[in-house]
Amino acid sequence: MNPRESALGVRLRIDLGPDSSIGPGKVALLEHIEASGSLSQAARELGMSYRRAWLLLDDLNHAFVEPVATASVGGAGGGGARLTALGRRIIAAYRAVEHASLDAATTRLAWLAGDAAGPRPLKAAARRPMSRALPQPHRARSAPRAAAPESGPPGTRGRGARRS
Repeated sequence: MNPRESALGVRLRIDLGPDSSIGPGKVALLEHIEASGSLSQAARELGMSYRRAWLLLDDLNHAFVEPVATASVGGAGGGGARLTALGRRIIAAYRAVEHASLDAATTRLAWLAGDAAGPRPLKAAARRPMSRALPQPHRARSAPRAAAPESGPPGTRGRGARRS
């Protein structure tokens, strides 16, 4: 079976340290910056805010000794962003590891993906929400409420006199 035809997938995140990682979102951002030459265009294409894209790129730029991308300020020709050689190497290395991990997962877990072929109808007992089976939290009993004083005609219970 070809790994690409399998329903099996791998989402890879590589932790570089306690405060930095590289995953599919950051790599996709780098790829879109490379293709468009613009951080704002890359953000639009990925459906994320410019601020989110800027924060992801800033995190990558501070994770290494040299930056993964450089930016130029707007002007007559407009601003832009360009990947450095390090940024391009990160994309290539990440995609190679991602491909190798998918091949390894497909080789070792193809039998598992076959068992999870698709949604199956549930038995009636399994369709009930789990919340019914879970015990409800204990609530302290409060003192009973005192009846509202009668301040109007009988039967109005504290709502005052009726207006005509």
